[in-house]
Amino acid sequence: MQMIALGGTIGVGLFMGAKSTIEWTGPSVLLAYAIAGVFLYLIMRALGEMLYDNPISGSFSHFASEYMHPVFGYLTAWSNIFQWVVVGISEMIAIGTYMQFWWPSIPSWVPGIIAVVFLCIANLISVSAFGELEYWFALIKVVTIIAMIIVGLVIIVLGFNGVGPTGISNLWSHGFFTGGFKGFFFALSIVFASYQGIELIGVTAGEAENPKKTLVKAIQDTIGRILIFYIGSIFVMLSIYPWDKIANIGSPFVETFSQVGITAAASIINFVVLTAALSGSNSAIYSSSRMSYLLAQQGQLPDRYNKINKHGVPYISVISIATGILLGVVLNVVLPLFYKGANQVFVYVYSSSVLPGMVPWFVIIMSELKFRKQHPEKLIGHPFKMPLAPFSNYLTLLVLFVTLVFMFFNDDTRIPLIVGIVFLALMTILYFVRFNKKAK
Repeated sequence: MQMIALGGTIGVGLFMGAKSTIEWTGPSVLLAYAIAGVFLYLIMRALGEMLYDNPISGSFSHFASEYMHPVFGYLTAWSNIFQWVVVGISEMIAIGTYMQFWWPSIPSWVPGIIAVVFLCIANLISVSAFGELEYWFALIKVVTIIAMIIVGLVIIVLGFNGVGPTGISNLWSHGFFTGGFKGFFFALSIVFASYQGIELIGVTAGEAENPKKTLVKAIQDTIGRILIFYIGSIFVMLSIYPWDKIANIGSPFVETFSQVGITAAASIINFVVLTAALSGSNSAIYSSSRMSYLLAQQGQLPDRYNKINKHGVPYISVISIATGILLGVVLNVVLPLFYKGANQVFVYVYSSSVLPGMVPWFVIIMSELKFRKQHPEKLIGHPFKMPLAPFSNYLTLLVLFVTLVFMFFNDDTRIPLIVGIVFLALMTILYFVRFNKKAK
C-alpha cells in the first residue's frame, strides 16, 4: 500500500513539474511542497479515520454517497475515472517519446500499444499482480531519487559542479519569494496536483490483508517519505543550481548525475521516467476500474461492469479503462496531423485533471465532518482520529479553494480549470437527469 501511494504520487510532478513551479516562485517552492504535504497528511488522516471503521474498496466515493449525497459519490467516482484516464493517456504518449530516445525510427504508437496490452493483462491476472508491478515501478523511482539526493549532497560538500557557486546560499542569494505572493500560489496549484494519487490508499484498502493495521502504517509512513523525496531532491537541486539557471540546464536529474562523471545519466533517467510512465498507467487502470465497478454496483453503469473473473478482478471495467487509455496512442498519431503544437494541446488536456483530481480531497474532508456528526459513538477509543478536527477540516477546505481561485488567474492553468468545471457541471446534470429519482 505504501509503494502504491508512492508510485501514484511521485512522477511527472517531480520529474517534470518542478521546473515550472521553481520558475514561478523560486526557492520558496520548498515551502509550497511542505505546506501542501501537511494538508495532504490531514486529508489522509480524515480518510484513515473513516477507513479504520469501514475499510472498503473505492472508499472515498462510498463515503461521499453515505455521508453527503449520492451525487457527490457519483461525481467523486467519475472525477477519479476522468483524472486517471487522462493521466494514462498522457503516459502512453510519453512512453512513445521515451522509447524514441533509444530507437528514433520506431513509430511512437508501437510502444504505447505494447504498454497498454501488458498492463491490461497484468491487471486482469489479480490485484496482487498490479501491486507487485507497482511496487517495482515505485522502487525504481525511489532509488533514483535517493541516489540523486546523495550525489547532490556530495557535490554540495565537495564543490565540483562546474556550474557556478554551490551551496545552500543559492536558496536565498538569488531571491527566495521570487514571484511574490501570486507566484507562490500559482506554484501551489501545481504542487498540489503533483501529490494527486496519494488517495490510492483509499482505493486499495478493501483488498489489503489486515487492512486496519496496514492502513495506519501506510498513511503514517507515506506522507513523510513523499515530503522527504520531494523536498530533499528539490533542496539539492536548488543548492547546486541557482533557481534562475534551472530552466536552461535541461533535466536537473541528468545534469546532477553528469557532474560526477556518470556519462550514461541521460539513459538512466530516461529509463526511470519510462517506468514512471508505466507506473502512472498501471495506477490509472487499477483505480479507474475499481471506481467504474463501484458505479456499476450502485446501478449507475451497465450491469456488465459488475462481472468479476475467477481472480476477483472486475475484468470488464479493466478492459474498458485500458481501451480508453489506448486512445492516447490514437491521439499521438492523429493530433499532429491537425495541430502544429499538438503537445501543448495535450498539456491542456492533462492539466484539466487537476480540479477533478481534487474532488476526492474535498469530499474526504466534508464526509469526515458528517461521519463525526452521525457516529460520535465510533470515535470513543478510536486510535486514528483526524488531528485538530473540525478546525483542520475547515482550514484544509479553505486552502484548497484559494489554490483553485489562483489557478483561474494564471494564464497557464485557467483553461484546464475551466475544462474541469465544465466536466463536473455536465456530470452533475447527467446525475440529476438519470439517477436522482432512483437514488431517492
